[in-house]
Amino acid sequence: MIERRSFDSLGGANHGWLDAKHHFSFAEYHDPKRMGWGPLRVWNDDKIAPNSGFPPHPHANMEIITYVRTGAITHKDSLGNEGRTEAGDVQVMSAGSGIRHAEFNLENEPTTLFQIWIQPNRTGGAPSWGAKPFPKGDRAGRFVTLASGVEGDTDVLPIRTNGRVVAATLKAGETAEYELGADRFGYLVPATGSVEVNGVTLNARDGAAIRDEATVRVTALEDSELVLVDAA
Repeated sequence: MIERRSFDSLGGANHGWLDAKHHFSFAEYHDPKRMGWGPLRVWNDDKIAPNSGFPPHPHANMEIITYVRTGAITHKDSLGNEGRTEAGDVQVMSAGSGIRHAEFNLENEPTTLFQIWIQPNRTGGAPSWGAKPFPKGDRAGRFVTLASGVEGDTDVLPIRTNGRVVAATLKAGETAEYELGADRFGYLVPATGSVEVNGVTLNARDGAAIRDEATVRVTALEDSELVLVDAA
């Protein structure tokens, strides 16, 4: 089962400095049919104006993954962590028992990103933050794991849940496969381009809620950049 959720159907709000689209219910947007997908709770498609951002605010008991699409985001938190994450790279914040953080676009151009929240396997624990570069060339023609809580995954950003965040860049006509498993929840969004996912066409920034599909087969109809969450 693959349910296409077109970009035009997403909820959202434009705050001037922040133009946000929500794949799932978030803030003032509420849709009882889009409350989450398995443990995936939030997928926000954000555009942040230059020299603006999210002031310090708290989180607890959530795995928060930020995939930067264009520009860069600068992170500061109550643990003393500070870092700048550029386009194509990823940061992960495990909120654990509680953390305060700020996220600002200090660039002279808009920053666009996906912010993904996944519920952890357990509550509490020490909060943490980390970031890692993932060159797009390394994932050309194939899915590469960016963040994972699956035993055996190495050289990735850790998350405290039984799931993965993976990404691929495909040239037009290329195909990549991901073994999801029939008992897991998948959610795929093309950051750019257009693809066919097990026979369902997705345009840039559409979402695909995937269930009961052992293998996810993606063929690029044009040059595309993809992000997929696999969780259970």
